[in-house]
Amino acid sequence: MSVSRLFRLLAVLSMLLLAGLACVRQPSGPVIIVTATPPEAVSTLGIETRTAGEETVGFPVALAQSLPGAGAAPIVPTPDPPLSFEMPEPLPESYVVQAGDTLSAIASQFGTTVEQLTALNALGDPSLIPVGQVLALPSSRTVFGPAFKILPDSELVRGPATASFDIAGYVRMLPGYISSFTEMVDGVTIDAAEIVRRVADDFSVNPRLLLALLENSSGWLFNPTPSEATLLYPMGYIQPGYEGLYEQLSWAANRLNEGYYGYRLRGQRWFTFSNGIRVAYASGINAATAAVQYVLSLNRSYDAWLEQVDPAGFYLLYAGLFGDPFALTVDPLLPPGLTQPAMRLPWEQGELWYYTGGPHGAYASGSAWAAIDFAPPGDKDTAGCFVAPQWATAVADGVIARSERGFVVLDLDGDGDETTGWTVVYLHLASEGRVPAGTVVRAGDPLGHPSCEGGVSNATHLHIARRYNGEWIPAQCHACVPGLSDLPFVLGGWTVRGWEGQEYQGTMSKGGDYRQAEQGRDTPINEVEW
Repeated sequence: MSVSRLFRLLAVLSMLLLAGLACVRQPSGPVIIVTATPPEAVSTLGIETRTAGEETVGFPVALAQSLPGAGAAPIVPTPDPPLSFEMPEPLPESYVVQAGDTLSAIASQFGTTVEQLTALNALGDPSLIPVGQVLALPSSRTVFGPAFKILPDSELVRGPATASFDIAGYVRMLPGYISSFTEMVDGVTIDAAEIVRRVADDFSVNPRLLLALLENSSGWLFNPTPSEATLLYPMGYIQPGYEGLYEQLSWAANRLNEGYYGYRLRGQRWFTFSNGIRVAYASGINAATAAVQYVLSLNRSYDAWLEQVDPAGFYLLYAGLFGDPFALTVDPLLPPGLTQPAMRLPWEQGELWYYTGGPHGAYASGSAWAAIDFAPPGDKDTAGCFVAPQWATAVADGVIARSERGFVVLDLDGDGDETTGWTVVYLHLASEGRVPAGTVVRAGDPLGHPSCEGGVSNATHLHIARRYNGEWIPAQCHACVPGLSDLPFVLGGWTVRGWEGQEYQGTMSKGGDYRQAEQGRDTPINEVEW
């Protein structure tokens, strides 16, 4: 295929996309079987190939400048309300692990990453850190990052701006390796478009952003024969257990959420490079820009990162692929005065369930702490994975927008589109008896049986979380940016509260009654009945 023919194809594709726009699963680490038949040779337009261990440096600027969407004059976004930013204090040399700490929370607190802490402290299993352990922290010097806004917030989440984006149609028309790629995920062979769709839906992240990051890291969208190293690690995150497109995109989506919700909800104001340079976010940027800056810092040097976050960097590639991102803005994602609709407890009246997990990641650890867990009836010896005979039920009237792989997504505005309005996400519902997509339900109707299906689970339970316009809504916000306030998670009159900095810890209260999240079924403190 000639370069001119490629440009004509891309021009048609861009016009189709713009016309359309006008109208917890955590990585499990299986070995991925990767197959692909490259299409007939096309010009790679100067895209570099890389080998394992080389720094991820991103796309060539010449390519971005030549893409169909790159010619229009960009919209100049309005700066966000400035936050009270001061140069952070130097990091301490070490930190003593406290009860309730997780490594991800410690990393967020000190502007570093789980990977850096794991390597620095030679941790065997980063999920097991004993109370009292002294963790060394990376040494650092702090600089401010650029104030250039890369994306609006509505271009990070799987929200209204993404509703009409045809993932399969877009991928099918691309000339690169991605268009013919397939991979076995959970025992089923699926193509790249379905992988992008699953990751975007599950993590609630914009599929356009995932595709742009993939092109930026490995050239898969335009290069029919990318380097062998990118076939296993196309996002450049080279770690055992993260082989293949599905695991790599899941890692990237989780990190995007970590940056977005860390900035928006958890007071995260800086991140650290492996050489100790700590970047404090510039005042006036938005959460999506903070998230993209953070993700682009991973697997790169500070100097290479500066090129990426420049107006001629990743932004230019994104605009070339999809048009000016600020022309697609949906603002605000969360309207002023937004309140949660009335919701009942998600099981049948007369049953006693157990509040086993306080506010935690809606899907993987990076997202907003929007989810809580309930275990169905049993006794103290009930454990492990099984399909519970009890039903998880609808918390409100609505329509089932999605039902697959342990998920049921209840759409409360009734249009069947999970990218708009209020949605309630149920996870770990068994396939047998699960309500099909498109079903109109009333509050209290059965949706499915709790199990371990979907995501990661070692015991049968129901995981439930809220979203609005694709944004995960935390059960409680301890460090919200200005203008964002708590939207209490209330189920059947029980108000959920979390413990600051302690994932999975929390309470439920109703009048004078009080419950606390605890594992197991052997204490009345976590029993909830109605």
